[in-house]
Amino acid sequence: MSSILINALLSSCHDPDTLFNTLCWPTDSWPDTERVEALTTFIDGIGKLPQSDTSDDGDKVAFSIAKRDIFLRKVESIIWTQCLPLLLKVSNGDGACRGKRVPDGRAEITIAVCRLLSVCINTLCDTAVSGRVARAVLPSFQLPDGETEEELPGQGEGRLGIDVAIEAMSVILPALSSNEELTTSILSSALSCIKTLPDALVSKITVRLIFTLLNCYSEDGIASKLRFILEDLCNWHKSDSPNTDSPVVTERALLCLTTLSDYLFSPAKLQQHTLSQSLSYTRPDPRRSLQFWRILQDGLTHKDNVSRKRALYLLKRCVALSEDEAVEFPSSSVSSEDNDEIIFRWAPDRCKLLREFWEDYALVMETLEENQIHVVRPVLNRIHTLIQTAANDSQGVSLFHPSWLLGVYQRMFHSENKSVMREGVDHLLELQVLRRPAFALAFSQFILGPFMDVMSESSLFHRTAGQSVGECPELGVKLQVFMVTFFSSLPQENRGPVLLQLVQRLGSQHWCAVPILFLSRALSHLPPCPLLGPDGLQALREVLRCTMITHQVLLRGAAQCFLLNSALSLTDVTLVTLDDVFSLLVHFRADESLRRGTPLWNQLCDWLADSEGSFRPCVRESADGTSTSPERETVRGYVQHQMELFLRVPASTDQTDSVPDPGEAELLAKAILLCVDIEGRTQRSGGQQTTGVSGGMDSLLRPLLDTLSRLHTNVYLPLRKTDKSLQLLLRLLQLTPARHTSAAVLQLTPARHTPAAVEKEQEDSVTVSMETLVLGVVEPIQEFILRRLSGELQELCDVERAELYLSVLKEAVLMYSVLEWNHSKVQEAYFPRLLRYVLRTLEADQIPSVAGQVSRAVAMASLAMTCEVAALGVFNLQSETTILLVHLSSYFYSPAPPPAPPLSLVNFNQTLLKPPTAAQSTDVSEQGPLLKDWGRMAAHFIRDQWTCLGYGRRVGPPGPLELPRASGSLQAAIEALSLLPSGLVLPVLDFMASMLPQVALSEEALCVEAVTVSWKLVLGLSSNPHDFWPTLQGFVTMAFHHSLLELTEEQAPGLTVTLQQIAVELMELSQAKTGVFNVLIQHCCHTWLPSDPGSEGQSQSDAMFSSALLHLDILAEACVYGPVFRRDQRLIQEVQVYVERLGEECAANTAVPSDNRDDQFPRVCVVAFLSRLQPSNQLHERLMEELVLCLLKKDEAISKSKQRYYSNSLQHRVKNRVWQTLLMLLPKLRGKFVGTVLGRVFEAGFVSNQASVKYLIEWKMVLILVQYPEHIDRLWACFSVDQEKTKTSVCTFLSVLVHLNIIMPQLKEKAVQWLKAMDTILQLCFSVFQP
Repeated sequence: MSSILINALLSSCHDPDTLFNTLCWPTDSWPDTERVEALTTFIDGIGKLPQSDTSDDGDKVAFSIAKRDIFLRKVESIIWTQCLPLLLKVSNGDGACRGKRVPDGRAEITIAVCRLLSVCINTLCDTAVSGRVARAVLPSFQLPDGETEEELPGQGEGRLGIDVAIEAMSVILPALSSNEELTTSILSSALSCIKTLPDALVSKITVRLIFTLLNCYSEDGIASKLRFILEDLCNWHKSDSPNTDSPVVTERALLCLTTLSDYLFSPAKLQQHTLSQSLSYTRPDPRRSLQFWRILQDGLTHKDNVSRKRALYLLKRCVALSEDEAVEFPSSSVSSEDNDEIIFRWAPDRCKLLREFWEDYALVMETLEENQIHVVRPVLNRIHTLIQTAANDSQGVSLFHPSWLLGVYQRMFHSENKSVMREGVDHLLELQVLRRPAFALAFSQFILGPFMDVMSESSLFHRTAGQSVGECPELGVKLQVFMVTFFSSLPQENRGPVLLQLVQRLGSQHWCAVPILFLSRALSHLPPCPLLGPDGLQALREVLRCTMITHQVLLRGAAQCFLLNSALSLTDVTLVTLDDVFSLLVHFRADESLRRGTPLWNQLCDWLADSEGSFRPCVRESADGTSTSPERETVRGYVQHQMELFLRVPASTDQTDSVPDPGEAELLAKAILLCVDIEGRTQRSGGQQTTGVSGGMDSLLRPLLDTLSRLHTNVYLPLRKTDKSLQLLLRLLQLTPARHTSAAVLQLTPARHTPAAVEKEQEDSVTVSMETLVLGVVEPIQEFILRRLSGELQELCDVERAELYLSVLKEAVLMYSVLEWNHSKVQEAYFPRLLRYVLRTLEADQIPSVAGQVSRAVAMASLAMTCEVAALGVFNLQSETTILLVHLSSYFYSPAPPPAPPLSLVNFNQTLLKPPTAAQSTDVSEQGPLLKDWGRMAAHFIRDQWTCLGYGRRVGPPGPLELPRASGSLQAAIEALSLLPSGLVLPVLDFMASMLPQVALSEEALCVEAVTVSWKLVLGLSSNPHDFWPTLQGFVTMAFHHSLLELTEEQAPGLTVTLQQIAVELMELSQAKTGVFNVLIQHCCHTWLPSDPGSEGQSQSDAMFSSALLHLDILAEACVYGPVFRRDQRLIQEVQVYVERLGEECAANTAVPSDNRDDQFPRVCVVAFLSRLQPSNQLHERLMEELVLCLLKKDEAISKSKQRYYSNSLQHRVKNRVWQTLLMLLPKLRGKFVGTVLGRVFEAGFVSNQASVKYLIEWKMVLILVQYPEHIDRLWACFSVDQEKTKTSVCTFLSVLVHLNIIMPQLKEKAVQWLKAMDTILQLCFSVFQP
């Protein structure tokens, strides 16, 4: 409503109060937007009327003083009774707003009410009223702790919604400029909201509140408020920097700073003008704040691209302002201590250099916003320029802080494009400026932080173009050089702390196998230097114990080797004790890296010998409780002290204790062997004889041998001491290679040896000495173990103790089986006595008590161990032990008691009776240990039964079992698969392998069930490599037994279809899991064509080989096998090849056995199989011919399914392997058969193939024509085919004609053939093929 209308209305209306009341609305109603706007216009118009004592009748309308006072009181009441209540309703979404789209309705009415509020405040011109209104609105900005606006869309309890409060406060602020305290409170609340509210409201607060507030002030007020805002934002960022919310803080701070940039970075002329007016009030300069630059640098590497652009914009504004001012920044008055904290500098005399540097820097950062490597790569030379500019700046204080360069690399590391990430890593690794100590130190924390983060990316370690499989990845080579350069350039006093932090990073996060392998390799090449102390060895232990526990075995072993090399060259021996060293060595596994006799073991021995006497002495406690510290720490002294501590056990130790932790025994056993080898190597290096090894080992092992010699006679020996002594003995025997010596155990006779033999004897002298010493106590050990196993073990914890006893007994029996007197006593006295007790215990009625059930579990475990030893051929066939084991089947196949069916196998899958305390007791402390260990004991009890059953089938009465008994046994085996954990089913599969052939024809459905259940069990183990591979081997041996492979579809249709389906699924599994198909093809090739053909009769050998014809698809798949693995799988394989090519340089290759899981193994295996076939054997000949037809069919199927395929695609690889195999089989094929398939070979020449496939087809044609020249006319016929069909393949046949001089000597009519060749070639040369 215009002022003219207002004047007209007021001139015609003699009672403005009535009009005022008419435009107002009841407090409990919701007015229309038009009504609010009308009231706003009316008040605004009335408020502008002039004030006078009287009114005339002219055009102008005036207010008397009295009427104006009444009017102002009504205006104030409008604020409290109309505006604020209506804004509160809008916040809560009440009233007529619900009838509209809520966002639109709220926005319209909010704007109208806020304008009314603004007019009312301006009309009143009363700061007190404005202050009260502001204080009424201010609580709406103070959100409860831990809550955000998203959780509070509208507040009750008299609080406005935050968006409504922002609009209201923005119209109040202009009237509050004189109230410093209140405006400061409002500004603080606004900044608090910026830290908590959603992004959309943050921008609104910044523009509507902070801008409005600043616009209301003069220059001095603006400077004060800007200083307040800047300090608040910087303090907020500083306090949250260590937290995970730091990126959010950086993003909000950059938003505010960018919004206020025109205030913070005003032009230099304006600043000078302002400064001349008021020297006491100057706007804050953000460049003087260190935290401001931290915000900018965090923003430049922020994950949000908008934040990065804001940070770069602010940086450009800082540079432009510095250039415009042309003043040195910071000034020379800054103290020298603060110089190190200054990130940005400006010198007017070097303005051009600085401008070019920052222009290049901005260009690089802007280009890195692109993800395409072809866009980024051209600006990499600008990074070189930046680095060289920063490096060459050596005049006084450096103008360029290295942290700006780190931001460039960090942006590249965070790129979504892996190629850009790799370029950044390569660029940093080749950075020559790091040879300068100052730059190396400045980069150190970046190396430990973002650089280590990006190095955890496995994809960076793929081999580059031009590298072959097995070479060290280019990044691995660069990383090694970089680490050496970096640590060599660091100041001496910083190398140790930086290395410690780096090792701690390796143990503080999850690392994949490949990155940690090459990082360990790089560390192992650092120059020897004493850098690591006890903290460093502790950090290495964490890497071994936590980081690498789930890695592939070979890669884990190789990384262990590199880490041990690093420890040996970088440990400060004067700071660590031998206890620290051996606590680390115990984590290097003998079956993965630290194996005795390897170069790594010898290197460790030499290091210990060289460092002996330099280690920090350990504080030792003697038996009387006093502490001593030797002046010179030696390995022998340490081992002797550790042996004393190890065997020192309180006499009152509980006899029902659990078995001690074997870690102590592992550490001491490794220390003993190292000590003895150190002394032996020292003697050999000095030219001495090693005869002193026996005496040295005797003195070390004497306390242990004394304890072991008293096991059988001293019944008061503490149980814990016997356990620990047997644990140590077991580890010593297991860690010693080549333990099964001959009579040299008793006497070493001098003889003439070659140098290699002498060295071998010297290496084994430790083993022989130890075996000689243990032989003196083996009899009391065996007596003690047999006594304990024969009824003394009755507690639940004794089950684990029985495992220890049986392991020691097995090792002792195997070690001294060559000694007739000991062997005779073992098999004629010890084991028969044990077996009789075992059978008595198992045949007795079960007692539902802990003692009774533990006795049964120990008895079954003893019987299983005896069967395992007997299976190795240790016992004589006529010994009493063997006789007792032969009759073992009578126990398991004994008839059932009368209530049960006569053929029920009651002793199969026997279970232990859980004691009543486990089911009835309500005391958790009583149930816990029993329930925890009972399932494991019960599962091992069933597993041991099947171990005995499997041995009984091998040595029991010859011939098959009766059919009912055989089918019942197989049914029990299927039931056992569901009872046992997956890792314990190997004995069941072994037993099923002997049962399936007996019932395959009569109980086919049962066999199908057995094979299917077993295969599902194998598939369930695919994520558990420790149990998967042995179980897969057992399954293949069972399911693909030669008797089952010989079955035809007519004999057992269901079983043969099941086996074929499983073979297909197994091949599919091998596409994702390397090595699965290797197990099947190796087993089948050995079954069809044994390596020892004389071991079976000719008829049986032919029968076994004929089954290969029934499973030709397995052979054909093996010929073309070679899955396309994922990049991560291929990387693992390539790195494993690299480790294997290191040979003895890496001890893991010696310690870790080869698993034959290479994807090339199936092809190698099948080619070896095919090369052994004899053309004179009709079965072999038939197999080769059918295989050729099958391979040709594969090639034709690929040609028909895809007209065009790319180089190195799966189709290309399969075709290559098909024709390679066909070429290999050609010399073994009959001429008549070759003639039948020659047409298909020539037909393949017409197909569009890759060049490598064409070459193989051409050679196939040439060799056929050389061997069978009578088919030359069929070659000429190929040139008579329609030209449209041959225009892309004619070169294939022309390439065959190139070798006509080799074929010609075999032809009869040579002149005729030469003429045909010339005629064909000339016609083709002068032909013009239409495009």
